[in-house]
Amino acid sequence: MKLKEDMNPLLLQVFRSVVWVYSVLTFLPWYLLSGAGVNLERSRRVKARSVSGRPAGPYRATDQLRGIQQKLVSSMHPGVDTLDKVMEHGAARFPRRDCLGTREVLSEEDELQPNGKVFKKVILGEYKWMSYEETYQAAVHFGSGLAALGQKPQCNIAIFCETRAEWMIAAQAGFIYNFPLVTLYATLGGPAIAHGLNETEITHIVTSKDLLQSRLKAILLEVPRLQHIIVVDSKPTSWPGFPRGIMVHNMDAVQELVAVARRQPLPSDTAVIMYTSGSTGIPKGVMISHSNIIAGITGMAERIPNLDETDTYIGYLPLAHVLELSAEMVCISHGCRIGYSSPQTLADQSTKIKKGSKGDTSVLKPTLMAAVPVKCIWFDNILWFRVTEIMDRIYKNVMTKVEEMSSVQRTLFVLAYNYKMEQISKGYSTPLCDRLVFKKVRSLLGGHIRVLLSGGAPLSAATQRFMNICLCCPVGQGYGLTETSGAGTISEMWDYSTGRVGAPLVCSEITLKDWEEGGYYSTDKPNPRGEILIGGPNVTMGYYKKQSEDFLVDASGQRWFCTGDIGEFHTDGCLKIIDRKKDLVKLQAGEYVSLGKVEAVLKNCSFVDNICAYANSDQSYVIGFVVPNQKQLTILAEQRGLRGSWEEICNHPEMERDVLRILTEAALSAKLERFEIPKKIRLSAEPWTPETGLVTDAFKLKRKELKSHYQDDIERMYGGK
Repeated sequence: MKLKEDMNPLLLQVFRSVVWVYSVLTFLPWYLLSGAGVNLERSRRVKARSVSGRPAGPYRATDQLRGIQQKLVSSMHPGVDTLDKVMEHGAARFPRRDCLGTREVLSEEDELQPNGKVFKKVILGEYKWMSYEETYQAAVHFGSGLAALGQKPQCNIAIFCETRAEWMIAAQAGFIYNFPLVTLYATLGGPAIAHGLNETEITHIVTSKDLLQSRLKAILLEVPRLQHIIVVDSKPTSWPGFPRGIMVHNMDAVQELVAVARRQPLPSDTAVIMYTSGSTGIPKGVMISHSNIIAGITGMAERIPNLDETDTYIGYLPLAHVLELSAEMVCISHGCRIGYSSPQTLADQSTKIKKGSKGDTSVLKPTLMAAVPVKCIWFDNILWFRVTEIMDRIYKNVMTKVEEMSSVQRTLFVLAYNYKMEQISKGYSTPLCDRLVFKKVRSLLGGHIRVLLSGGAPLSAATQRFMNICLCCPVGQGYGLTETSGAGTISEMWDYSTGRVGAPLVCSEITLKDWEEGGYYSTDKPNPRGEILIGGPNVTMGYYKKQSEDFLVDASGQRWFCTGDIGEFHTDGCLKIIDRKKDLVKLQAGEYVSLGKVEAVLKNCSFVDNICAYANSDQSYVIGFVVPNQKQLTILAEQRGLRGSWEEICNHPEMERDVLRILTEAALSAKLERFEIPKKIRLSAEPWTPETGLVTDAFKLKRKELKSHYQDDIERMYGGK
């Protein structure tokens, strides 16, 4: 959507006239030199078609020259059919090129904040690089050392560690020696960690000093099979005070051990057991074979134009997440550099970067970046990035900052924003606006990003367009799940349409299954709709030690996964996610409400940091629990003359009424139905973090836990006791 142009109509007309003259004078030479016509043609072509000719599909990607894809693709390089061969291929083809990079910590200090809190600040040096050959040899030596410590082929080994070079080296060692990796999110609670380690019968675990002390040490007695803990940090070298029978080693020392020759994996062997954070219940381990990941990264790589060894990727998302692991394997398969970062050191203004020193993006200047959940907050004239909530927060918070600009600044920004939006919608770029207006915003990510891959959840149309405009790069919106090796669809980089997740990747096909209860059918007009089923060599082997009806095998032996998401195919073969089966609630009067849809709309409100919509089938209306934006709500409270602590402000009835009114206005402007709009809300002074147990590591709502946490409020809002 366009931003409101609040300025004198005469001046606005003068500005538009100047822009029109500039466009007329520069359009033809720019059009001929930039190749805009070719990209426009690419964006308009049909990208997928139904193989069967039926509206339900299955849909496969189309090729511009050969038409519809006849066979799903399962590998990108001849003979490279397991993950150990991906690393071997990279080391053989790019032996001296940079592979994994880490910044050296030059100094570290505690900084006292005005509120009395102490933040740890660091000054980091340049990136130190390991070449592809050095990375491969480090993985071989580490795998040999693990074997010397008794780790057996096809016996599981756990990695419980932050995203860093040592994580990838340990993973490559597992791939080379056929040790299936068990990956666990660093944000999981103690019981979930113990469950994953016990279910997979772990005897060896790779971790960091911080996580060993803060998370693992407390549960060691609950993991009776555990014998060896390998710490990736070089110091300290001795570890007293651990239970008898558990030995703690440093990674460097393990790499010096020697064992027998390795046993190479088969494509069908398990490569990773990836524990999902899950929205309910205990985590489930998804079994992913070597061939599954190879197929998935093949499909992903095909959608990234001109991917080669000149690209630099910044890795900061959890490597225990399938998107990050797949993205880094794509990079290794093409010889790219991978520089490691963290949410706390990503940008110059990140929470751990000492003022005046540089964050990771400024030093690395990446060309490729993946983003599942990102938040940026304007505070004290600074944009703070952290990986905590979905990317939609960037749009909301920067737009809030625009409202705080002076009249002249705001007018210039809005005019440039709207002009670029018009050009992008036509398939054209705006190099002058990029240099003069949006350069500062783009520099927050290093200034060289050429592809931003967004996965995990569909972006709102407004947010995606905002990213195109202010970050000056295409956003490849993807859709996939751990159960499909992260692969499903990715939009093409020259497709600037919004609200869609692109066409099926070359490794997968998608069919739509009718869902009668929700009223979605493949015969719907104008577009076929239904539950999304993904099939192909990227569909994983199932859940570890669990049976699930969500995995199917057809007559030809191909595996399918029933996602539970509802989608529709547009005429050009692109998929749009429109609903989710588990989020659908039938109200007392018979109306169906998609709670996810309500939340997606209201999360864009500047007063909302997070929201959970809730409804009971025996009630006639929706209610909501809101984590309010502290800055916005505090300003509103001051305007109302209210004083008190943050908790007192949140609990004040007048604040709840005002926020409900604001949410209702936002819902109506977004064209939600009256029955979809929350009738009552509660404001939560308590933020929802993975540590509170109310959201997952990716900040998806845990509805079961939230319902239990707010049970008394639910009863009161529905008129109970």
